[in-house]
This record gives sequence, structure tokens and C-alpha cells, in this order.
Amino acid sequence: MNYLAHAYLSFGIPEIVVGNLVSDFIKGKKKLDYPEAIQKGISLHRAIDTFTDTHPVTKKAKIFFREDYGLYAGALTDVVYDHFLANDTREFPSAAQLAGFAQSIYTQVGTREKILPERFARAFPYMRSQDWLYNYRFKEGIFNAFAGLARRAAYMPPP
Repeated sequence: MNYLAHAYLSFGIPEIVVGNLVSDFIKGKKKLDYPEAIQKGISLHRAIDTFTDTHPVTKKAKIFFREDYGLYAGALTDVVYDHFLANDTREFPSAAQLAGFAQSIYTQVGTREKILPERFARAFPYMRSQDWLYNYRFKEGIFNAFAGLARRAAYMPPP
């Protein structure tokens, strides 16, 4: 769910960006079906998730959502992290810089659409047209992300 953070932590390398963004849609050894550079992005995504999921601050943050949303607390926390990153003026000193970063990510992913996993490929046009990465900056963007998660979740009450 934290697409902005994963894109941001991809070193500006397009194949790493793609692998990092699609990782949740690729299970186990299926990553070997992708070019080596995208595999590195998938591995990076998994390493980032392991680090953040086991970090004491994340464990504490998940408590806020756990009572009402159970196992989805982590995904909701990820969205909140993207909101903080989108509004961090040390990383994105202006809204225009965040907007430019988001557009560059959409371009990098869009030029590789043929190799995207099916489920991510279906979501990507919405990500781009609704400018998810930029809109994490706003309360409405966060609510939209929460609502999207609730629609896809099997056992989650509405936000």
C-alpha cells in the first residue's frame, strides 16, 4: 500500500521502481519470471517491508488501527506513512517537486506495462489517472486509499 515510499526508495532506477511497486502482486519464486533488475526491485520491496514491519515505531503505529481493523492495521499504517512522506518538506520541498516525482514514476512504470503482473496492470491506470502518489499529500487522498483497501479487503469494516 505504501507505493510512494517504495517508489522513493528505488534509487531512481526504473526497473527497481517497477519491481518495488509490483512486489505485492508477485508471490514466491514467480519473481524469477522477471528480468534481473526487476527481481532486485522485488527483493528490495521485501527487505523494506521486513525492516518497517519489525521496527518498534511501526509496531506502535499499528496499535492505532489494530482494534478496529485487525490484520489490516499494517496496510493502513503504510498509507499514513506515505502521507507523511508526501508532506515532508525535506524530501519534497514543494508540491511541484512531489508532482514531478509522481509523474516520473508513472512514466517509468507506464513504459514497462507489458511486463506488469495482471492485477497491478489493472490498477495502474487508476493509480496514474487519479495521481495516487501525489494525492497521498491530502486528507482526501488518504481516505481514497483507505476506501480502496476496504473495497478489496475480505474482512475489513468500512472506514
